[in-house]
Amino acid sequence: MSKRLLLATANKKKLVELQRILDVALGTDRIALVGLADFPDYPEVPETGLTFGENALIKAREGAARTGLATVADDSGLAVDALNGMPGVFSARWSGGHGDDQANLDLVLAQISDVADGQRGGAFVCAAALVLPNGREHLVEGKQRGTILRARRGEGGFGYDPIFLGDGQNRTNAELTAEEKDAISHRGKAFRELSKVIAKELLG
Repeated sequence: MSKRLLLATANKKKLVELQRILDVALGTDRIALVGLADFPDYPEVPETGLTFGENALIKAREGAARTGLATVADDSGLAVDALNGMPGVFSARWSGGHGDDQANLDLVLAQISDVADGQRGGAFVCAAALVLPNGREHLVEGKQRGTILRARRGEGGFGYDPIFLGDGQNRTNAELTAEEKDAISHRGKAFRELSKVIAKELLG
């Protein structure tokens, strides 16, 4: 029987992504992911941390406390060198509204429009936390370095994927297949590392 694991997000794309990574890392049907949509009265948890790790732990602790399930949460975003690491933890709401991918992406492009091609470095960063009902906590981080392009390329992915060209790649994250992206992305790296902890804690 599958062990239930809460992913503390309402983002369906993240649920699909993590389930895909866990299936590869642990084998299919061993972990059954549920999301916040499965808990209709679950309140929105303010992300008050100043780092990705702090926010991931805040969300994972809340999930474990409210549901009694082992809970995974992540906080991730884009850190642009020319913007001193911003938008960082504010990536999802950089333009003011939460989750407006197009507006966020347009604002970043506008803010670095005069930055020379050789100075447009950045990184996707993901901190992923696992909190167990017994209080044990684990935190891992994944990072993908790359370059911020001047215009969108590709229809896949989400967030800032269409303007991010990973180091050593000739396609943006939005031009990669899901499996190709998982293999090199910040979230793929973090969740693969966390899957080792999940296997130890939940599957023995």
